[in-house]
Amino acid sequence: MGLIHLELFTTLDLVGQAPGGPDEDPVGFPFGGWQAPLLDEVAGAQILAAYEGTDALLLGRRTYDIFAAYWPHQKEGEIAELFNRVPKYVASRGTPDLPWAGSVLLGPDLPVAVREVRDRHENVKVVGSLDLVQTLLREKLFDRLDLWVHPIVLGVGKKLFDGGAVPTNLTLVEPPVAGPQGAVYLRYGLADGTPRTGDMSAPDRGLGSDG
Repeated sequence: MGLIHLELFTTLDLVGQAPGGPDEDPVGFPFGGWQAPLLDEVAGAQILAAYEGTDALLLGRRTYDIFAAYWPHQKEGEIAELFNRVPKYVASRGTPDLPWAGSVLLGPDLPVAVREVRDRHENVKVVGSLDLVQTLLREKLFDRLDLWVHPIVLGVGKKLFDGGAVPTNLTLVEPPVAGPQGAVYLRYGLADGTPRTGDMSAPDRGLGSDG
């Protein structure tokens, strides 16, 4: 069984809508392309490294349409070569035309279809695709969460954990790294169980009253 990696870019208030450009998802959202001014060489290298070993993409319909209109026309660069080469699995409630070579429409039972993709590949990357991510979070159908958190607050827009999450434990895979523009790269792995609770005033916490 392979691994499903969620590759996501968010603001401090966890807005993940349209980071790459004004035309990605403009309805009711005036900040399309918010990531571009904050991208630096450190983040660029992190993104390239995160895609090493990828042998499939798992995309929502909107992200697929954006990618299919751009990447097939790019013939140079590591990301272009990778995206054009590997299979692209697309989640959609309809029966869209999928013109990008190597594209496959997933079946109507999304959790079953995603598990089949994970069984078929070693490293599956989910890029953007916030609606799809909500389902994967709810079903705990992911193994890694790569999250770039950027130092801005937008106050509007679709959020990473916007009603699609269930109580979940994660573990830090490696120490966080900050780039010169202030984006912090966080890598988490899915962990067993659900979050526990406790009492911060317990004696072993050292936060109790002195009186």
